[in-house]
Amino acid sequence: MRIELLEKICQTPGAPGFEKQIRTLILETVTPYVDEVQLDNLGNIYAIKRGKSNKRVMVGAHMDEIGFIVTHIDDKGFIRFHTLGGFDPKTLTAQRVIIHGKEDVVGVMAAKPIHVMTPEEKNKTPKITDFFIDTGRTKEEVISLIKIGDPITRERSFIQMGDCVNSKSLDNRLAVFILIETLRDLKDQTVPYDIYGVFTVQEEVGIRGANVAALKIKPDFGFGLDTTIAYDLPGAAEHEKITSLGKGAAIKIMDASAICDYRMVEFMKKTADSNNIPWQPEILTAGGTDTAGIQRMTEGGSIAGAISIPTRHLHQVIEMANKKDIDNAIQLLKACLKEIDQHNWGF
Repeated sequence: MRIELLEKICQTPGAPGFEKQIRTLILETVTPYVDEVQLDNLGNIYAIKRGKSNKRVMVGAHMDEIGFIVTHIDDKGFIRFHTLGGFDPKTLTAQRVIIHGKEDVVGVMAAKPIHVMTPEEKNKTPKITDFFIDTGRTKEEVISLIKIGDPITRERSFIQMGDCVNSKSLDNRLAVFILIETLRDLKDQTVPYDIYGVFTVQEEVGIRGANVAALKIKPDFGFGLDTTIAYDLPGAAEHEKITSLGKGAAIKIMDASAICDYRMVEFMKKTADSNNIPWQPEILTAGGTDTAGIQRMTEGGSIAGAISIPTRHLHQVIEMANKKDIDNAIQLLKACLKEIDQHNWGF
């Protein structure tokens, strides 16, 4: 596994709507592996590998990461912000961020010190609006480098922990890595249908890039690639776990935005079994992925499903995934793309 590439992908910033840097890295990395690369007006990357037939398979992996945007700079230089994506406010405590202005400026998520809180405040669940960003600079210094509308990403290093990787933004840079590695492995192989590997934008704020991409491609088949909850933790009942680390790539059955086509679910399970690829089922009753856009945003819809990567501590800076599950996801996607013409797709 090219761990150094995964680390670089995770560390490269790309808040929703501000994906320029991660887009540049993906373009540099994936272009040698495919027949054609296109961009659209929203900033999606289409990495296209031609097949024996002109049927189209879309694989979506969003490149954006949850982040923030600067909304106000006060008279003392402290910064207020708005979220880009979903956050649990308590995960912001004691975190560093990077404000991408004229130059990158490191700041800290700050709030009222516990030493001066009232008893009621100490017992209150924090809100996003309780936090502000402190850069340690004067207002004059701040406004010379930062303006309203600048994006903000989280600051946290990438590490390996046993058989796992741990980092910010594994959601969804794991899928970016998996799609790149799949296209790399297929570079000199023949595939039955045209593959459109789409690195999408703005998923974290409403599946916007995938919607636009599906309208452009009009796919016959589709795969979403994203992380999913691994709640295999102390206190979790068996029925609450969703997935578990180390038990294989997850084959999505449904989430809050899509019920995967039962024909695709059957095909993916059969393909995993015939290729001895460990897998586990995924039913996620909250949250959604690019799968919804791939499935619905084309005339008549596409036959769509999803491969998910079990991940602990989602939407925190300590997201954790097992390297075996990542590799299994690559192997499953690759097998599905090579064998998709061999399944009976009738109702």
